[in-house]
Amino acid sequence: MKKLKREWPFHLMLLPAVVMVIIFCYAPMAGISLAFLDYKPARGLAKAPFVGWKHFETLFSNPNFFLALKNTVIIAGWKLATGLAVPLALALLLNEIRKSWFKRLTQTLVYLPYFISWVLMAGIIIDIFSPTGGIVNRGLEMLGAEPVYFLGDNSWTRFTIVLTNIWKEAGWGTIIFMAALTGIDLNLYEAAVIDGAGRLKQMWHVTLPGIIPTVVLVGTLSLSNVLNAGFDQIYNLMSGVTMETLDIIDTLVYRIGVENGQYSLATAAGLFKSVVSCFFIVLSYKLADRFAGYKIF
Repeated sequence: MKKLKREWPFHLMLLPAVVMVIIFCYAPMAGISLAFLDYKPARGLAKAPFVGWKHFETLFSNPNFFLALKNTVIIAGWKLATGLAVPLALALLLNEIRKSWFKRLTQTLVYLPYFISWVLMAGIIIDIFSPTGGIVNRGLEMLGAEPVYFLGDNSWTRFTIVLTNIWKEAGWGTIIFMAALTGIDLNLYEAAVIDGAGRLKQMWHVTLPGIIPTVVLVGTLSLSNVLNAGFDQIYNLMSGVTMETLDIIDTLVYRIGVENGQYSLATAAGLFKSVVSCFFIVLSYKLADRFAGYKIF
């Protein structure tokens, strides 16, 4: 009680954030009940009859759902892999830049795309990869190659989605690794120089081992995003032609719920994704605790 009296200003300061979380995160969870009801807006929630697992059976019998699940896992998997490897490589390269002004300029240019919304970024990407006047296809034509419809050919769409995601997100992802690099003891580099190690060997034997715990932590925690393929990006870049390779669970839920008005079925699809994501969140924290010593409390 004495501790509570002493720390009440801190609890009071935290109260608005707790209220916001309750209102916007926990209160809407009551909508999960729609997945088990035959909900019609005209009837209201109170008069919606209970149908049990009917919507889940309908969902799992829909071939479009398994296609969306496949696309989600493939795209999200590639994003998780590149989202770890590319920022790590960028951080190591930035760490080797000795001119401070050039390092700051490079960091600014690399970070800048992150602050552009996917709505604006989609327009830029469509112009860059346009098969008629895009700068990428112009370069291919100069090399004697045929133009490629990067956003209209199913054999190229996933590659384009992952590549553009790297362009937008990788710079921001380097911040964690750059922060980890500042914690490495400089005496280790001096000892490596005395032993005759060059810049590459210093990176391999000093820098990388120094940030391995951070790499393991980031990698394990990113498992929670295994079903998050990026709705904003894909919704703005997907067309009817590319739905075969780009349609994911989030876009399927949007079409079912918002465009077709099948709220109960959309809730069932969203609940399935949430349950699977929750499993991977628990798994990621268990792995982070085991391999990186990370604990929430």
